[in-house]
Amino acid sequence: MFDRNGSSFNRRNMLKSSAMLLAGGLVGQTFKKAEAEDTVKNVNLHSSPSTLKITDMRYAIVVKPGPSPCVIIRIDTNQDVYGLGEVRDIAGPQYAMVLKSRILGENPLNVDYLFEKIAQFGGVSRQGGGVSAVEMALWDIAGKVYNCPVYQMLGGKWRDTVRIYADTTESKDPQEYGRRAKERVAMGLTWMKMDLGIDTLEGIPNTVMQPSGLSSWELHSQPHPFIATEVTDKGIDRLCEYVAAVRDAIGYDMPLSMDHLGHVGVKSAIRLGKAYEKFNLEWMEDLIPWYYTDLWKQITDASPTPTLTGEDIYEFTDFETLCKNHAVSKIHPDLETSGGILRTHKVGDMAFRYGVPMAMHFAGTPVGCMANVHCAAATRNFLALENHSLDVPFWQDLVTGIDKPIIDKGFIKVADTPGLGITLNDDEVKRHLKPGTGYFEPTPMWDEQQSWDDATFS
Repeated sequence: MFDRNGSSFNRRNMLKSSAMLLAGGLVGQTFKKAEAEDTVKNVNLHSSPSTLKITDMRYAIVVKPGPSPCVIIRIDTNQDVYGLGEVRDIAGPQYAMVLKSRILGENPLNVDYLFEKIAQFGGVSRQGGGVSAVEMALWDIAGKVYNCPVYQMLGGKWRDTVRIYADTTESKDPQEYGRRAKERVAMGLTWMKMDLGIDTLEGIPNTVMQPSGLSSWELHSQPHPFIATEVTDKGIDRLCEYVAAVRDAIGYDMPLSMDHLGHVGVKSAIRLGKAYEKFNLEWMEDLIPWYYTDLWKQITDASPTPTLTGEDIYEFTDFETLCKNHAVSKIHPDLETSGGILRTHKVGDMAFRYGVPMAMHFAGTPVGCMANVHCAAATRNFLALENHSLDVPFWQDLVTGIDKPIIDKGFIKVADTPGLGITLNDDEVKRHLKPGTGYFEPTPMWDEQQSWDDATFS
């Protein structure tokens, strides 16, 4: 028997073909089901991503985990998931709490949208702390919901461990300064930073040229070019004695950076950069305010010692201005000022395109530290992450969920657990709260908007 095209045809062939079609359909459905299951298998089944909503934001203020106070925020949702973030050190909770009314009722998984909604309330230095804290808490929630570490959501990691660097306390005695630096090496550090400024020269005649009678505001708040302060040859020679003592103590096998030179003029910065060339410093930090791009370039072009700045920068474009003009040798964002995890990662990627390495400034609790670690792990041109808490015995005890010690021989292991990978140790945090403050107490006073937003997000 034949069909109309002349092909052999019978009932047996027809039944066989039908069975094959049916089996194919069932197999296809099985594959689709398996594919769907693969898509959601890592999702936290205690949550429903599409219906997740922010219901609350509260805070706790911790003292003496390094520079303090440090504000930890917690963003709660209508499901069994919350996120932790941290306002930059020595800043108040109001920088974060003013944002509460803008995020209530929103889906926390819309991280980029919510960042753009609140970004207008950020600013330089500590003013960027609130936006950055909320952003890192949103990433913590997203990682917990999708059961993956934050670094994975940034595109994956370049490294399994993150190098840290730390400074030492100053001393009027160069040899004592060197001894303290050697103690850091004994801790396992592979990168050192020393604070060394003109304050060390106080009381030594003819080392610093400066007009008498300057007020405290002029000395500490007036930008560097407007104080008429320069270091003399004698002062430079004395400062070199300190650097030499530290280098003798730690050797030349490890990077050594420098910070807190004081409010000196551009010419003195250049002269110091030349004097320090023989000590092979990794960088001189924050010589002048970051926004003087042309002056930074003048110093960088003339100094054989590399330059670095960025810890007080909030806007992405300000980082880009420095990088594209090669005004500094390296950039140095503080993730708790620069807009949080994703923007800091983007800053690093941008800098990489201009051939500029990125170190990261940080001083705070393990909450902010782990946000930095995830960002650093995912950023190709990362160098090292600062830590100011090596001498704080309870610092690592503030959190659980990650390997201890957190800092092991100068490195922090990148956690593979969901979100930031940490949980607060409630009892330990409560022991170190700022006197007179509570532990994530209700904050209904911040539920209502207190100003008119940009119309784009009103």
